[in-house]
Amino acid sequence: FSLKELHGIFPWLVESIFGSLDGIIVGWNLRCLQGRTNPTEYSVALDFLDPSGPMMKLVYKLQAEEYRYDFPVSYLPGPVKASIQEQVLPECSLYHNKVQFPSSGGLGLNLALNPFEYYMFYFAISLITQKNSPVTHHVSPSNSAYFILVDTYLKCFLPTEGSVLPPPSSNPGGAIPSPTPRSPPVPFTSYGMHHTSLLKRHIAHQPSVNADPASQEIWRSETLLQIFVEMWLHHYSLEMYQKMQSPHVKLEVLHYRLSISSKHHGSPAQSSYQALHAYQESFKPTEEHVLVVRLLVKHLHAFSNSLKPEPLSPSAHSHTASPLEEFKRVVIPRFVQEKLYIFLQHCFGHWPLDASFRAVLEMWLSYLQPWRYAPEKPPQSAEPLLRSVSEKWAAFIQENLLMYTKLFVGFLNRALRTDLVSPKNALMVFRVAKVFAQPNLAEMILKGEQLFLEPELVIPHRQHRLFMTPTLGGSFFSSWPPAITDASFKVKSHVYSLEGQDFQYKQMFGTEVRNLVLKLAQLICQAQQTAKSISDHSAETMASQSFFSWFRFTPSEMNGSYTGNDLDEIGQDSIKKTDEYLEKALEYLCQIFKLNEAQLTQMMMKCGTAQDENGKKQLPDCIESEDGLILTPLGRYQIINGLRRFEVQYQGDTELQPIRSYENATLVRLLFRLSSVLNERFADQMDVLCSREDFVGRLCRYHLTNPHLIQKIRYSPAVKDRTSQNWGPRISLRFLASYRTLISLLMIYFIASWFYIGPVGCTFIILIGYFLYAVIMTFFSEGWKPHEH
Repeated sequence: FSLKELHGIFPWLVESIFGSLDGIIVGWNLRCLQGRTNPTEYSVALDFLDPSGPMMKLVYKLQAEEYRYDFPVSYLPGPVKASIQEQVLPECSLYHNKVQFPSSGGLGLNLALNPFEYYMFYFAISLITQKNSPVTHHVSPSNSAYFILVDTYLKCFLPTEGSVLPPPSSNPGGAIPSPTPRSPPVPFTSYGMHHTSLLKRHIAHQPSVNADPASQEIWRSETLLQIFVEMWLHHYSLEMYQKMQSPHVKLEVLHYRLSISSKHHGSPAQSSYQALHAYQESFKPTEEHVLVVRLLVKHLHAFSNSLKPEPLSPSAHSHTASPLEEFKRVVIPRFVQEKLYIFLQHCFGHWPLDASFRAVLEMWLSYLQPWRYAPEKPPQSAEPLLRSVSEKWAAFIQENLLMYTKLFVGFLNRALRTDLVSPKNALMVFRVAKVFAQPNLAEMILKGEQLFLEPELVIPHRQHRLFMTPTLGGSFFSSWPPAITDASFKVKSHVYSLEGQDFQYKQMFGTEVRNLVLKLAQLICQAQQTAKSISDHSAETMASQSFFSWFRFTPSEMNGSYTGNDLDEIGQDSIKKTDEYLEKALEYLCQIFKLNEAQLTQMMMKCGTAQDENGKKQLPDCIESEDGLILTPLGRYQIINGLRRFEVQYQGDTELQPIRSYENATLVRLLFRLSSVLNERFADQMDVLCSREDFVGRLCRYHLTNPHLIQKIRYSPAVKDRTSQNWGPRISLRFLASYRTLISLLMIYFIASWFYIGPVGCTFIILIGYFLYAVIMTFFSEGWKPHEH
């Protein structure tokens, strides 16, 4: 086709592949396309969208003619959209010289993008917009066509070996020019330090774009990374995050949240805090989104670690280093660090307290361990010993100190509110403890904290604004500040640029965090004891189960107080895993924070002695007061997570208990009336039978009386009528109202019909069976002495 025809088809083609921005058109649904379920479509899609495939060839063909395509600003991430709508130019050079006011009669602002940018914008944002795609089968995100394409594009445009492959060209010896700058049609006020991108630097200072091969080599890499970071991470602004850290703002937002449920609240500041709340929390990343971001983080570490060693001569470095090598040097601090930190802070604060947090956790741990993606491989050893972290990573740790310390405190606060008896939650605690327990890592983090806390005596002329780092969203060729040789200043600059000048730093190895670790260690001990008690209870339950207990013939189940845990369904193997995870996590925490073994042993003994003989009747942690027991914060945590509970049982007349969910309400009422008539009519006869000393008396006492209730009523000062028939022997038919019993009886009748046994004969057989069951249970019971009735 001619370029003019291709130009008209291109936007429609991109939308039909990746879906519409509003999510109505699903497109090819690459996120749910997998080779296991749709092998043909899967391979065709990957070949078509490959960096050297037909679609990218079309992109480069249109790129040569410098076509532009409009992308609505309203679909950009919240902070960028708000900035542009307020006519403030975003820091990221990706948006510079692209914002256009609508033509007459148009709706809203647009970005004028070149074909490569337009294609990548749609590709990246489809991860966000296509959340509610129809799924007919279980989809593994890491095996989807979208995930594979992200990995392919990263390897192509951010290569760890060699250079970026040149784009294919239909003109022999020709090159596809990088996009030319456009004059901004509307004046913008740029906040922060304005930086020119590498692309615009070359265009501004050279007469021909094609004259400089560096422009060809790097502009796609920079554009791809900026688009991925902007679309996937830039949903929370640094300014808004810092405002939200203010105690005053937190209090005002809390007041607003409490007031939205009240119709009579009329605060003048309500709209502003409503906007603040929506601006900060409207975006909720999915687990798949986090997995793709983790893939980006892992590849950027590998890309950055593939940097060639610096030459000894600085002059040689300035002349021989290629733009790609310079890009590798600053790709993480300039493009990723700030936005990823705020993204993680939001996830740590808003993600549900369930096992799905594992995706966020692994993404965080991947960023913390760049040495895992270094070219040199660790030596393979038979013993699974932790590898020591080299001193060469000290600079990375210091320049990312908050990633290690503040997010670790955030994880501690989450762990203290989760059920550590669950194997998945125990695994997360184990993973974090194992990573931070790597030899030499804790020491380097401590060194970074000491550098931050050093008094500012080396450079007395530092000013308030000097703690602001260069724009992280700008290009790596932006003007650098003066060389900083002071390691302490680097750490302070990192911390204050992310958290603001009024930030009160909480030391990871300080007293406050150490107390949190001790609380976590105590909860780990309690979780181990709880898992053991659940395991013992499960074993006893399996051993004591009988055929007739399935029919709910035992009234004691009405008063059962044990509530199960997910370990009941998972099995003994998972209970063993939980114990192993928690034991190793405790060991690692002791190594990291140098916990006192005597203190830890005393804590474990306290947890052990808190249990009773069977380990299942622990009360929540309480303190005595004049008004009785008062729950402590630990006790509330134990109740919320099902670790402990009060033994609350129904202590009145069992016939008058509330109707349960497994009972038929109509049958319960009818059977109660029938049993009341029988008990009233045969009360004297049942009293005589229960007074007998022989086997018949023992049988009647076992099945017609509730000795615990009688004992309670007899000695309770609140009961005046002690001669009421409600406390004597009586017949109870309520168990027949259970759905389980009804289904069982229907099954017996159905099976009996196969053997030509009528309803009367079947009823007779059931009565005989129940009578035999009653006799057997009487033989195995202790029996009640006559003077107790």
